[in-house]
Amino acid sequence: MSQQPRGLPGFLRRTLRNDILDTPSVAVEPDSVDNGAGIGDVTTSVVASSSDTSDTAGINTRRPETPNTSLGESWISESSSSGSKHLRTVAFPPLPRERCVDENSNDFVATSENDERGVAQENKKSLATPSKNSTQSLASTTTQQQTKNNSKSQQSQPKSYKETQFETIISSSIISLRDLRKISWNGIPPHHRSLTWKILLGYLPANTSRHVSTLHRKRAEYKDARKQHYDIPDDSRTNSEQETLRQVLVDVPRTAPEVPLFHNDRIRRCLTRLLYIWAMRHPASSYVQGINDLATPFIAVFLAGYYNGVSCLDGEIMASVTDEMMEEVEADTYWCLTNLLAGIQDHYTSDQPGMQRMVMRLEELVNRIDADLSCHLKETGIEFMQFAFKWMNCLLLREFTLSCVIRLWDTYLSEEGGGFEDFHVYVCASFLVHFSNDLQQMSFDELFQFMQNMPTQNWGDREIEILLSSAFVLSTLFGGSEAHLNVVRA
Repeated sequence: MSQQPRGLPGFLRRTLRNDILDTPSVAVEPDSVDNGAGIGDVTTSVVASSSDTSDTAGINTRRPETPNTSLGESWISESSSSGSKHLRTVAFPPLPRERCVDENSNDFVATSENDERGVAQENKKSLATPSKNSTQSLASTTTQQQTKNNSKSQQSQPKSYKETQFETIISSSIISLRDLRKISWNGIPPHHRSLTWKILLGYLPANTSRHVSTLHRKRAEYKDARKQHYDIPDDSRTNSEQETLRQVLVDVPRTAPEVPLFHNDRIRRCLTRLLYIWAMRHPASSYVQGINDLATPFIAVFLAGYYNGVSCLDGEIMASVTDEMMEEVEADTYWCLTNLLAGIQDHYTSDQPGMQRMVMRLEELVNRIDADLSCHLKETGIEFMQFAFKWMNCLLLREFTLSCVIRLWDTYLSEEGGGFEDFHVYVCASFLVHFSNDLQQMSFDELFQFMQNMPTQNWGDREIEILLSSAFVLSTLFGGSEAHLNVVRA
């Protein structure tokens, strides 16, 4: 008997072992355009094949002559030689590595990784300090910097097909949100992420001619709100307002402690102001612990948008960031956070009914797809509310590194209407059953400690993308159907 590979979700192993998958195909991801980026760089065997691994039942993994409109597909195939069943995630192979000739030794030298690393270092060195007296808007400033940096990138590295498609979509006079969501599901290129997030969140309209005027108007509104709620004498605040401000001031230094960027005093003051103003303008929920974590991806992405998407998590670029840029990042973060929380508002109102609903859905889903794990958790006395509440409240920001969360949010924002609630439940279920084998061997104390400190420190985009693929399989099987909640119990 072939041994199933360790680390696969338990429900997938049992599903194939029991021969209950009888459908010819299961879609793993929505149609999207990708070539050489995101999950398209890996080909993942989800279930181990038999001894004859060369038989892929006609699956052609060679790059097509013309770009496909779908990143990858997952299906069950019958092996002609062994009759075994395979569940594979098939994606386009990465772009061929460019090679150059060393003039001195005439040896071929692989340069794709060196070019990429060199571009990132060159971009950091070329960060020009904008004038403090500059009156240009974010749109014009970002465009100029991106044009300058992109010209250097193009000289050393050709654009991928995915980057070309992104530029085609976002440069249109009227951006197609459907096409933008489709191509963003598998990850957004860093230099396009800031603009794309603002569009997908509804902060910027699809009509590109209105971007500059919209940014000017929304930033002016935030300045007025800041004067009204924050830049006032402390003795003019009510007791409730003072308590809210005190709680924000306590939580901000604890925000993303492992990220040097958020140790910067200017970033902390920015975060304090926008959280307090949001609480004052949303009295139904006011400020709740966990909202501070939700603002961190926006600050990191929007700040990197001024520097062609170069990561700013190390905090080194803060020396070149002007006060005007910080004000724009603060205003943009406030409005995007507002739009995000508008879709999950009941997560932070009294008694937090949205959180309880998501935890209940997660428990029922895990009970359906991995009954052994669900029974073990009950037998050891572990309640889902003890560990899953934090997953829902902070959207896994404390389980993954910030760079992984940013990649995760690319997909969440591409899920129209329910990425941060509906699809997030499937991601949490896939995340939990990923460790099913280990969890079923643990006692109560070991389980509790494991849940509080999930071993994801070394995870990267590849692991996140595999997790997203597994979550999409679950959403395809169970999404839109309440029948999966009707679990047959002995």
